[in-house]
Amino acid sequence: QEWQNPFATWDPRDFCNISEIVLPMDTYWSPPVFILERVNGQNPELNYMVLMHNGSFNSTRPFQVTLTCSLIILKFPFDTQMCNLSIASFLYPVTDFVMKTRRTPAEMMKDSQSFFLTDGEWKFTNLSIIEYTEIIDDKGFSVVTYKISMERRPTLYILNLILPTCALYLLDMAVLFGPSSLEEKINFQIAIILGSSMLAVILNNSLPTSSNKPPIIGTH
Repeated sequence: QEWQNPFATWDPRDFCNISEIVLPMDTYWSPPVFILERVNGQNPELNYMVLMHNGSFNSTRPFQVTLTCSLIILKFPFDTQMCNLSIASFLYPVTDFVMKTRRTPAEMMKDSQSFFLTDGEWKFTNLSIIEYTEIIDDKGFSVVTYKISMERRPTLYILNLILPTCALYLLDMAVLFGPSSLEEKINFQIAIILGSSMLAVILNNSLPTSSNKPPIIGTH
C-alpha cells in the first residue's frame, strides 16, 4: 500500500539528513481495507510502515487468507477456474477514499508467477484487474477486484482414475462379446462391478463438492 499525507512532511536537512523512518501502523492514519471473499485467515504480524520526508507512506503486509470461490467442475480434471479477490473499504465513501493499482496486470502477473508454487495441483494462468465503484445505500465505495485464473494439472487424475476406469470398461466389453461361458461372464462382471465401486469411492473422495453441476467423469 502507498498513500500520501501532506501533514507528515519535513526537511531532511533539518534532521541530520534523515529522509525516511519506520513507524508502527497505529502511529498515523492508514487505509482500512478488507478482502470481501475472505472467510478465514491469519493477520500479519508485520504492522509497520515506512514514512518518507515528502509525506509518502509505504506498507508491505503479507496476508495468508482463505477465500470463497464458486467452482465449475463439469470438465474435471481438465477444468479452469476463475476466482475473485476484491479489496474494498466501506468506512470511507469514494468521495473521500479511492483505491488505484500502481502496476499493470502484466507486471503483477509476472510477479505472481514468481511467487506461486509451481509444483502444486494448480497452474496460475492469468490475472486481470477491475477498478469500480460499489453502490451501497446510495453511497459509492471504491473496490479493486483481481480476477485470478487457475488451470488444474490433470496428470495425477488421469493416471489414478481415468486410465483404470477405461481399462475396466474395455475388459468388460471384451468379456461380454468374447467366447467365454455364461458362468465365467457373470463372475467377471461381478469383479468389474466391485472394481468400479472401488473407483467410484476413490473418485468421490477426490472430486470437489462445491459445484452446482457434477463432473462428467462422475456421471458416466
